[in-house]
Formats: sequence, structure tokens, C-alpha cells
Amino acid sequence: MASHRKPKQRSLTSSTARAAALLALTGAASATLLDGTGHAENRLTPAQVKTKVDQYQRQAEEATERYNGAKDKADKARAALDALRDQAARRTTRLNAARNALGAFATAQYRSGTIAPALQLALSSSPGQYLQRASLAERAGNRQAALIASVGRQERKLRQVRGEAADRLAALRASQTAAAHHKRTVQQKLAAADRLLDRLTLEQRQRLLAAQDGDKAGADGTASPTAGRAARAVSYAYAALGKPYVWGATGPHGYDCSGLTQAAWRAAGVALPRTTYTQINAGRRVTRDQLAPGDLVFFYSGVSHVGLYIGDGRIIHAPRPGAPVRVASVADMPFAGAARPA
Repeated sequence: MASHRKPKQRSLTSSTARAAALLALTGAASATLLDGTGHAENRLTPAQVKTKVDQYQRQAEEATERYNGAKDKADKARAALDALRDQAARRTTRLNAARNALGAFATAQYRSGTIAPALQLALSSSPGQYLQRASLAERAGNRQAALIASVGRQERKLRQVRGEAADRLAALRASQTAAAHHKRTVQQKLAAADRLLDRLTLEQRQRLLAAQDGDKAGADGTASPTAGRAARAVSYAYAALGKPYVWGATGPHGYDCSGLTQAAWRAAGVALPRTTYTQINAGRRVTRDQLAPGDLVFFYSGVSHVGLYIGDGRIIHAPRPGAPVRVASVADMPFAGAARPA
């Protein structure tokens, strides 16, 4: 009886084995690479973390100023739109009253059988048609012509106002879209900075924040002697010391950098624009050696930061998220220019 033999299991060929080994190695290498990419920032030194956090916070501040500008445009567009809508409503009321007067006059003439051809045309056609045939209106009586002309003028003005309102609405929507985009950018940059800080030990984080606060010149100084509006602006800035940095805020409970300077000068009776890159053009430009208390001092190449000069080479400013309004040295940041509000 023939014995039953188990079928031989085919062994991997050397080429197949090499391919499998290569595949395994490739997979392991890919996993290592992806893992390294996903956690590359975990391996940063505290000094590198500080550099990147500073970078993220600076980018957030730049986006904040762009957000402020877009929001300011949106606010102005909204106010203009509301005013135009109110004007359109008033003009519609006056136009309807003029049409009613014209209709009453026509009714009276119809009853007497003396309605004028020009008036018939005005009542049975669109306002534009009878305006194109002004010669007929001229042949009507003075009262008829005046009523017809009044309706025409009011129609034209109402169309103009409605057109302006449509333009303002488009501008408002564009500014709202831009503001929302910049807001997301701010939030993303600040979240990235927070993630980096969370990877540090408590001791490392305290050292990093202490290094960032190295520009702190103290909040117990006194302002250099000054008078008038500049003195009131400086006094306001001193009263804001210790209040939190809040991006997009203009007080009284928190500020971003341009929000603080705008609020300080508003308290002095001077209206400054909302952003750093517009405030630098408010008033007269001054050089660094001409600085006087109350001047606006701008920093960084993109003019993305501003503080209020208080004398003795110092400013009061809202530095960044997590750092309250404080006194700092002008020399601690790259000087970009200065302006003296009128």
C-alpha cells in the first residue's frame, strides 16, 4: 500500500526572501521618517523653541493688524450701508408721496375730462420713458410739469442710492471675508506657539518666558515731564499698565498694540486710525533722536508693532498674548519709525 506523502511546502526563494526583507525595512524606515516628521518639533532645544515661539507670535501680531484693518473697513462699510438704506427708505417715502400727488391731480383731470397727454404718459409708462420725452411735459401746465419732473428726479436719486448701497454691501462682505481669514491665521499661529510651549518642562517654560520678558523695564517709572494732549495720552497708557494683551481689542479691559495707542490718544481727544501701518502716517514723522512723550514708536520691518513713548528711551506697549501692558526700552526691538499725532 503506497504511503501518503505530505506535499512539500515551497520554501521562499532567495529573491523572494530578499524582497520581503526589503519591504519590511522600507516600511520600518517610512514609519520612522513619518514619526520623525510628526514629532520633529519635540526635539527642539529650549532656545530653538523660543525662536519659533517668537516667530509665531510675531506672525500672529502681523495677522492681527491685518485683521484690525479688515474689521475697521467692515465697520465703516456697515455704517455707510445702514445710512444708505435709511436714505433709500426716506426717498422711497417721498417718491410715493409725489406719485400719489400726481395721481390725485390726474384723477381730478380725468373726472373733468381734461387729462393732459403728458400726464397720461407719465402715469401709464415707466419714469424713464416720460423723461426721454420731456417735450411733452413742457406742453403740460406748470403744475403738471413740476410734479412729473419731481417724480423723475426722485426716481433717479433713489436708483443712485440703491446702487451705492449695493456697492457698500459688496465691500462689507469682502472685508468680513478678509477679517475672518486673518482671524484664523492669528488663531493658528498662537495655537502653534502654545503647542511648542506645552512641550517644555515647567522650568524650561519659565526660563523662556523670562527671556521674552527681558525687555521689561518695570512699571513703576514715572513719565518724563510733558503737557497738553500728549500728557493725557501718556497718563492713559500708565493707567493701562498690567492689563492683558487681547488681540483685536481697544480697551478698556484689554488691548493689542495699536488698540492701546489708539485708546490713549482718543482719551486725549485725537482720533487715530486703527492699525500700525495707518497710525504711522498719522501726524508728523519724527526721527529717533527727536522722540518726545506721546509719540508713536513703530517696530519691525513690516511696521507690525507700536508703543507709546514716555521719555527716557522707554515706551508703554501691549507686547503679545500672555504678556500684559508694560514698560519697555525702545532699544529692545528693531526701530521702524515714529510719528507725532497732531
